[in-house]
Amino acid sequence: MDSALSDPHNGSADTGAAANGTTRPPSTPEGIALAYGSLLLMALLPIFFGALRSVRCARGKNASDMPETITSRDAARFPIIASCTLLGLYLFFKIFSQEYINLLLSMYFFVLGILALSHTISPFMNKFFPASFPNQQYQLLFTQGSGENKEEIINYEFDTKDLVCLALSSIVGVWYLLRKHWIANNLFGLAFSLNGVELLHLNNVSTGCILLGGLFIYDVFWVFGTNVMVTVAKSFEAPIKLVFPQDLLEKGLEADNFAMLGLGDVVIPGIFIALLLRFDISLKKNTHTYFYTSFAAYIFGLGLTIFIMHIFKHAQPALLYLVPACIGFPVLVALAKGEVTEMFSYESSAEILPHTPRLTHFPTVSGSPASLADSMQQKLAGPRRRRPQNPSTIYEESNPKDAAAVTESKEATEVSASKGLEKKEK
Repeated sequence: MDSALSDPHNGSADTGAAANGTTRPPSTPEGIALAYGSLLLMALLPIFFGALRSVRCARGKNASDMPETITSRDAARFPIIASCTLLGLYLFFKIFSQEYINLLLSMYFFVLGILALSHTISPFMNKFFPASFPNQQYQLLFTQGSGENKEEIINYEFDTKDLVCLALSSIVGVWYLLRKHWIANNLFGLAFSLNGVELLHLNNVSTGCILLGGLFIYDVFWVFGTNVMVTVAKSFEAPIKLVFPQDLLEKGLEADNFAMLGLGDVVIPGIFIALLLRFDISLKKNTHTYFYTSFAAYIFGLGLTIFIMHIFKHAQPALLYLVPACIGFPVLVALAKGEVTEMFSYESSAEILPHTPRLTHFPTVSGSPASLADSMQQKLAGPRRRRPQNPSTIYEESNPKDAAAVTESKEATEVSASKGLEKKEK
C-alpha cells in the first residue's frame, strides 16, 4: 500500500502524490489551507469511526464481519510484499500499455469500492428504514468438495436492507467509473480506509510496532531513494488516495489542482490506534487515555508532515513523521502511568484468525485414567466386547473421591476383622 503526502503547490505527488509535470497557477493561501484542512479531516474520520467499529467487530459473531488478524510474522513480511507489489506495478507500466492496465484496475476497484461503500453506510442507513420495511434474510454460501471434505470458501449473510445499500453504492461506482470525479474517488477512499481500520486487527502492540517500523523504512526508501513510487502513482488511476482541490474556491467542483494523501497514511496508523482503543477497554477503567493520546499524536504527525512539505517544497513520506508520533506518545504515557508491561502483554480479543476452528467449551470428563485410556482405545480400534464390571468398580470410576473414602473404610474393616480373628485363635 503506497503512502505519501503531495505538495499540490508544486504539482508533486506520490501514491496519489506524484509529480504530474504540468505548470499550474500559484495557489492562494486560502485554497491551500482549505485543501490541507479537508485532507486532515477526511483522514481523521475513518480512523475515529473505524476504531469504534473495530470494537464491535471484535465482539461480534457474524461470520461475514470477522476481522482479519495481523500476526508478527505477517507484519514482518508486509513491507517486503508491498515492495514487490510496487516494483511489479512499475514493471507492468513500463512494459504494457497504461490504458489497458488502468482499465483492468478500474473494474477491479469498481467492484471493491461498491462492496466497501455498502458495508460502510449499512449501519447508518438502517436507522432510516421504517419498522414496516419488508426485510428478508439471505445467505451466500460457496463451498468446495462434498461430504465430509466440504470446505466453506464464502459464507456471507445479508438482508434486503444491505441490497438497498448495495444499489446506492453502485450509483457512486458508475459515477466514478464514467467520470473519475474527485468526490466519488473520496467516497471510495473513505470507505476503503474505514473498512481497513475496522476489519484489520493487530494481535498485540509488539506486532503494531513491527508493522509500523517496517513500513517506516519502506515509505522512506521508495519516496526518497527511487522514482518507482512516483512513476507508479503518476500512472495508477484508482481510489487509493484522498484528494481535495486547492483551487476549489476559483473553479468550484471542476477544480483540478489537488492535494493528495495516500490511504496507507490513514489505514496503517489507524489500525494501531484502534488496537490501543481495545487496550483501553480491556483495562476497564472507563477512560480512553491511550486512544486519545495516539489520536492526538496522529494529528501532530500529519500536521508536521504538511509543515515540512511546505518548507522543502517536495512530497513527503508521511509515515516518516506519523510512526514515531503514534508509537512514541502512547509509550511515554504508559511509562508515566507504569503500564508498559500491561500494554505490551495485551492480546487483542480477535487474535484467533478467522476460519480457524475454535474450542468454545471443554467437555466434561469423569473416570480414572485407566478407564479414559480404555475408552480412547475402543474409539480407535473399533467396538469390542468389554469385561463386565461390578457395581463397586463402576462407582470407583465415576466418583474417585468417594471411592477413596470407601476404600479406606474397607481397609479399616478388614484390619478390625483380622484383629478379631487373632483374638479368637488365642
